[in-house]
This record gives sequence, structure tokens and C-alpha cells, in this order.
Amino acid sequence: MIRISHLSKTFTNPDGSVISPLKDVNCEIEKGEVISIIGPSGTGKSTLLRAINMLEPPTSGQIIVDGKDVTAGKYPLDKLRMKMGMVFQSFNLFEHKTVLENIVYAPMELLKLPREKAESEAMELLKKVGMAQKADVFPSSLSGGQKQRVAIARSLAMHPEVILFDEPTSALDPTMVGEVLSVIRQLAKEGMTMLIVTHEMRFARDVSTRIFFMNEGIIYEDGTPEQIFEHPVRSATKAFVNRIQKLVYEIDSNAFDFLQIHTGINQFCLKYNLSDKAGLAYDIVKEMLFEHLAQLRPLTLRLTHAELSGETALDFMAEGLTESPLPGGDALSGIKAKVKGIVEEPTKRGFRVKVIL
Repeated sequence: MIRISHLSKTFTNPDGSVISPLKDVNCEIEKGEVISIIGPSGTGKSTLLRAINMLEPPTSGQIIVDGKDVTAGKYPLDKLRMKMGMVFQSFNLFEHKTVLENIVYAPMELLKLPREKAESEAMELLKKVGMAQKADVFPSSLSGGQKQRVAIARSLAMHPEVILFDEPTSALDPTMVGEVLSVIRQLAKEGMTMLIVTHEMRFARDVSTRIFFMNEGIIYEDGTPEQIFEHPVRSATKAFVNRIQKLVYEIDSNAFDFLQIHTGINQFCLKYNLSDKAGLAYDIVKEMLFEHLAQLRPLTLRLTHAELSGETALDFMAEGLTESPLPGGDALSGIKAKVKGIVEEPTKRGFRVKVIL
């Protein structure tokens, strides 16, 4: 369906410096594939999407779509973009038009659909994304997740052969991410060809038929989700997919700032879409620090989240200990009833208590 050969893109800054987000990209994309593009920031992921539909014309290389070279200069770009829907980070809805008007505008203008047919199709698409009840409202009254679902419906209204998603959840409040990802999952089940730039690792693993790991301006590794996430070949890929986010506090005395810890936990959980765990984490930290581990100072507290496995845990590390500092009996029964597990283990530094949320 799409073949990309030796694609590169360079930009010249006002100060004369040159940057090359794409250096030598080569790949083939088949009809019905769902390809997630992952990798560190600044490695050309979004630039690749924008180059494919010629929003950022490449500096060199070829993009062959259905046997036609769209980089040759003669291919009609309006025809290309009708084949390729694009969903951006920032929604790009017309604020002065209702939801329904946003969706019917392009089909009526470009596909020349009669209004009645365009509106009928638009309402079906709004039902698909769960937004039919919002057809007559303006975008300003919608949440970020609702706006993005409307943007997806607008893209589908042009009957595209492929949809390009450029970090469709990055501008959303974490509580709204799931509603957008569920729509994309449904499109994948229906066989829509999609390229998705995303930082949602579990989503990429679940929904994709292939993964592109981009690094240093190239597709550094290309494989199935199992290959990329379970058996990556290159060290940069291994380091990226095994990322563990963490929040660390060193507690040296009983005069520590618990309000700062509470605020930090809330901000960490919000940032990594863990809002449902914030209250539980706070309660456990409070009970452990002021009751069960109150006599242990210094103490290292860590809140960790593994992006791939989805495991979130609290670690309490006491240096110099060889045995568990936790009380026996039923003292921890309240915590145990609320968490997935408690692991007590000696380490080179001392003893660690890990509470898996």
C-alpha cells in the first residue's frame, strides 16, 4: 500500500544550523496493518507521519502510494490527503461550527456529497465514537477526549484508506486517554490501516500488528509487538521499552515534609495516567511511615511505574537491615486487603519492602 525508500528531511534554523529528524527511513506498509511508532522524543516520529501525507515534503527519498510516487511533484496532494486521514494532537476543530458541521464540511466540499447524505453518514460516525448526543454543540463545550473523538469521526468521514495518528492522546488529561484509545482499538478490529505515533506502550503492544522503534532519524528496529517488547535485538530498543518511571524521597528524620510527598504522589500519578492509584498510594505511605516503619530512619521511599508491564509499586528501603522491619500478625491486614502483594527481600544495601499497588 505504501513503500518508503531512503526518506530524509532536513531543516535549516535561522542561525544557519541544520537538523535532520529523518535520515534514511525505509519501510513497507500493507493494507490492514496497524503500526505503532515509538521512540524517544525528537527522533522523527511525527515528522515521518507529516512527510507521508506531504505536510512536510521530504528533502530526499521516495514515498510510493498505491504504485504512484507522491514525491515526484506531479501527484495531486488533495487526492493524497483524501486517501490519508490525519488526527493531530491539538484536535484542529472549527470552533465556530457545531460538531456535526465540523464533520460534514469536508465531505460536502471535497467529495461533493449532498447535505442529507453527509449528515446521515456523520451521525453514524458520531455514534461509532460515542458522540451522537453532542452533534449540535460547539467544540468549546467539549472535553479534550470528546474533541479528539470528534476529530477521529471527521477523519473517517472522508472514507480514508489509511489514518495517521500523531500522538492522539498527548494533549489530553490522563482521565480522558482511555476513551480515545478505545475508539482506535475498535478501528483496528475493523481492519483500518493505521500508523500511530504514541507514548502509550501497553496500548501499542495490544493494538498493533507491527511496531517501528525510531531512533536517530531511522527505523531502528521493526517487528511484531512480541519481538519489540519481549525480545528486542538492539540495546537502545531494550532500554526504551523497559523504562521505569520513579519518584524518590530520602527520609532522614521524623521532621520530613509529608505534604511535599503527598503533592509529589498526586503529580506523579496524574502524569502517568495512574489517578486511580493516587489515593491508595497516599494512604499506604502515610500508614507505613507513621506506624509500621516509624522507627526506621534513614529510609528511602520510591514510587515506581513500569510502562510496559503496567506495575506500580511503593518501595521502602532501610539500609543496614538483614531482616524485615515489618510487624508480624495481623498488623498489615488492612494494607494487604487493598494491594496486589507485598514483597519483603534483602538487598546489598539493606532490606526492601515492596508494596505492589
